[in-house]
Amino acid sequence: MSAFSRRTFMLAASALGAATILAGTALAEVPALKQKDSYKVGFAQTESNNPWRIAQTESMKAEAAKLGYQLVYTDAAGSAAKQVADVNSMIAQGVDVIFLAPREEKPLIPAVMAAKKAGIPVILLDRSVDPKLAKAGEDYLTFIGSDFIKEGQRVAEWLAKNAGGKTKIIELEGTTGSSPANDRKKGFDEAIKAAGGFEIVASQSGDFARDKGRQVAEALLQAHPDADIIYAHNDEMAIGAISAIEAAGKVPGKDILVLSIDGGKEAVGLVAEGKIAAVVECNPRFGPKAFETMARFAKAEKIEPWVINEDKFYDSSNAKAELANAY
Repeated sequence: MSAFSRRTFMLAASALGAATILAGTALAEVPALKQKDSYKVGFAQTESNNPWRIAQTESMKAEAAKLGYQLVYTDAAGSAAKQVADVNSMIAQGVDVIFLAPREEKPLIPAVMAAKKAGIPVILLDRSVDPKLAKAGEDYLTFIGSDFIKEGQRVAEWLAKNAGGKTKIIELEGTTGSSPANDRKKGFDEAIKAAGGFEIVASQSGDFARDKGRQVAEALLQAHPDADIIYAHNDEMAIGAISAIEAAGKVPGKDILVLSIDGGKEAVGLVAEGKIAAVVECNPRFGPKAFETMARFAKAEKIEPWVINEDKFYDSSNAKAELANAY
């Protein structure tokens, strides 16, 4: 091979290597979003079986309508498989962006990756996906939501100061494998262990559902009749637990303290009545923050990997005054 040929070959190889690196870099980036007057936006909701989800959906729909955007809305009815199919349908319909509230951390990874491959940025709402399998700023744009670990910690911190001698805890967990269930458990369990003097006598999933929470609470109260605290990962299970406590002939708020996370109007009203001791809010009004983040991204602004929603806290000191502001 002549010197010229060798030089040409080396230049070509270098160019090919550079192209390969660039391609790899491009694949490691979230697809871009062009600035337009109007967008076709997908919102893949996980389910609509409780007030929190309904409030979130209403907020997203209201903000899309306010902006004049076309919203492609789907409800997975509690099925991760259907939610993956819903995202694939949105991809086929050519949406510009997908807002995804993933039911579980691992099963929704294929949906995130399919959207990325199709050149559609994904913004996760209120629940995240497994960080070992997908990364913010690389596979999806960002996660918008509350600090679930902190929510659990705040419940534990309140309890440590206000338990009044009660020590035996039943924990009603959320949907198995979901990020809020994982993190609300982690935050609470670690903080209550650090506080000392408490025992979690039972911990079982109530799937974030009222009737399931009631059924699980009934069974666990029968198995542990000395339990005097119930910590529920959401309002629906807490309200179900109140029914179980009353069915057992006990008084919620007196015989058994009930603590919850979400902060819906019904639960805050029960705090005002004294049946629930305290509730950490998990703000469901995502619309303004979600579409503001999308607009920032379209302007090529750097988006942080986690856009945090700030949450309130309700107990006997403020529940009556705050009731009108609860969702």
